[in-house]
Amino acid sequence: MQRIVVVGTTGSGKTTFAAHLAGRLGMPHVELDALHWEASWTKADLDRFRARVARAVGEDAWVVDGNYHVVRDLVWTRADTLVWLDYRLPVILWRLLRRTARRVFTREELWNGNRERFLTQVATRDSILLWALRTYHRRRRNTPRLLAQPEHLHLAVVRFRTPRAAQRWVAGVVRGAGTGR
Repeated sequence: MQRIVVVGTTGSGKTTFAAHLAGRLGMPHVELDALHWEASWTKADLDRFRARVARAVGEDAWVVDGNYHVVRDLVWTRADTLVWLDYRLPVILWRLLRRTARRVFTREELWNGNRERFLTQVATRDSILLWALRTYHRRRRNTPRLLAQPEHLHLAVVRFRTPRAAQRWVAGVVRGAGTGR
């Protein structure tokens, strides 16, 4: 495992998992959200975003987290391992609610000065909870299809159905270790 991409539904814990895994392996962690979001929740233009991602995945070793289809060709092609956090919807919604509440109440800065606001996150069309509900089933249905495409067959896939299984696996990963398969 030298180039690892972590995917999963919004709120599954991709960033936390990827950061922990990167730390265990002594590799850089690349958060796609940080490359995508500019100040004031403005999306980076596509060319700028792709250039940032291309630079990040041009390195020899990394752990990337995120589901951006517009850079999948850059990330998945270079990756050798894909970790899929495929948890049940109630687990994801609970984690997402806890994370959002923490971020709102601590005023945690995310990327480029952005902070989550309670009403935006739970009571608008831009709600992160609504986004998770809208994308959950589609991601679960599409991920196996994407993995079956010829350009992705090189990926070693590690799929976790529970956070506990994912935590145990990361705890067993040692610098320089393989996927344990």
